[in-house]
Amino acid sequence: MGLHAQVRTRDGWPVEHAVVTVTDGSGGQVLRATADGDGVVRAEAALAPGAYTVVVTALGYAPDARTALVGGAGRAEVGTVVLARSGGTELPPPGTWTVDAAHSSVGAVAQHLGISSVHGRFTEFTGRVEIAPDVLASRVEAVVAAASIDTGNGLRDKHLRSEDFLDVDRFPDLTYRSTALRAAGPDRWTVDGELTLRGVTRQVPVDLTYLGTGADPWGGVRAAFRAETELRREDFAMNYNQVVSAGIAAIGATLRVTLDIQAVRED
Repeated sequence: MGLHAQVRTRDGWPVEHAVVTVTDGSGGQVLRATADGDGVVRAEAALAPGAYTVVVTALGYAPDARTALVGGAGRAEVGTVVLARSGGTELPPPGTWTVDAAHSSVGAVAQHLGISSVHGRFTEFTGRVEIAPDVLASRVEAVVAAASIDTGNGLRDKHLRSEDFLDVDRFPDLTYRSTALRAAGPDRWTVDGELTLRGVTRQVPVDLTYLGTGADPWGGVRAAFRAETELRREDFAMNYNQVVSAGIAAIGATLRVTLDIQAVRED
């Protein structure tokens, strides 16, 4: 009976203390509840069958309103509500932004044995974002130290640094430079760019989401982004593999790459 909902940010974090208000067809409030530390909202009071308006609010986030239908069980299943930061569609001001590596991450995931995934990250990287007055004229560039790969296993990392994979002695850096920007929504873009890996340069599109801008405790201004793409190892001459059984390779042919980026505006 009652209400059940989960409140999350766009990258999956719970929104603590979000408030859910339920009103009936006449606009009268019939229920109000607050999310717990996991972003979960529960209320046990039964609701009469009918249509209700559910409004979710949280400090610093844009509100969300939706309709919920309640049946004979007296329960409104709202599901997962994703809140955007207030001003999320208001783009960062033009200028040069430098990636803060201490508060950013570059991760990669590969399939292992066809049944699970191995997660890794690069711990050393730099990047710059040039935001133009016309946002579609903006540019991105990044440099990643290939030898900084870290999967949590020393033997595996040594193999990944070898000529079978990253070949870090000959190709110490991975570089990415954007060539174009295409709008995919009010706060989402497709970044077209050139990735150079192991001395091979390929066009690689990246899905980019803008998460918001805000002041930091040190007097600066920060913008947050999330970027995702997928790479085929063979496109970059990383052809090493080991077949462990019929049709099953030890390492998958593709890599999923995810970047969580904080960038600080230069004065």
